[in-house]
Amino acid sequence: MRAEVDSPTYLAGSWNRRSSALVHPARLAKELARAATDLGVEIFEHSKVTGLDESGSRIDVATARATVRASRVALATNVFPSLLKRDRLMTVPVYDYVLMTEPLTADQLASIGWSHRQGIGDLANQFHYYRLTRDNRVLWGGYDAVYHFGRRVRPSYEQRDETFRRLAGHFLTTFPQLAGIRFSHRWAGAIDTSTQFCAFFGLTHGGRVASAAGFTGLGVASTHFAAEVMLDRLEGATTERTTLEMVRKRPLPFPPEPLAFLGVQATRWSLDRADHDGGRRNLLLRSLDAVGLGFDS
Repeated sequence: MRAEVDSPTYLAGSWNRRSSALVHPARLAKELARAATDLGVEIFEHSKVTGLDESGSRIDVATARATVRASRVALATNVFPSLLKRDRLMTVPVYDYVLMTEPLTADQLASIGWSHRQGIGDLANQFHYYRLTRDNRVLWGGYDAVYHFGRRVRPSYEQRDETFRRLAGHFLTTFPQLAGIRFSHRWAGAIDTSTQFCAFFGLTHGGRVASAAGFTGLGVASTHFAAEVMLDRLEGATTERTTLEMVRKRPLPFPPEPLAFLGVQATRWSLDRADHDGGRRNLLLRSLDAVGLGFDS
């Protein structure tokens, strides 16, 4: 059995990269931007922030062309290096890859029995997620979470034929009825992960700078919660959200290179072995669990 993967074509506003919410994230972001601007918020895209400096009771947010002075700042830098030195070892970027099939015929759709059009994610450590689009294409992604030496984020990393071929093979293992189907689109993107595999929060500069990072691909839904947490903290409010252990607890940092790269590769190998051995976790995974690293932290 085989499937053909066309040369890369990118979908503007692709479906969610991970399985945290069954939404179209580009449309969500566009509507959030509209709602914000309706409230008087100014949005400046492509304005790289180069640093934060305290200026009396204010925070100076420096860019290449201008400086914004604010009383309070919320940092949501996702996969890119933190502006806070204390957080620079807290995350690493990993790349997630996605395929999209050509539209299924009525017979093909009937053959896989996906009549209720649920969003699906399997329970493996290295999991797949899949969705049906409005025009009956199958979005199929996940499994490989590829880390590149040096914590780098580069467009060239989005092209990885090895991973796209692996995803196509996994797709046909799951849907052998669709042998011969073509994949019309493929894309990839970087996500930030922390050692506890979920978001963590920070509050610095005398309570004037709040931050959230490390969503590990689960940010489509949880960023809304994170935004509320940051607003609570910037207000100095104690709420049900701010008292949660997951908000108060900070993950252990990743080690510097080359230990970070070696550790990530060893963990990925161990997770793959567990998936092929009935979920049994080896000594490395059990040790990571014991010190609070990973999904069981």
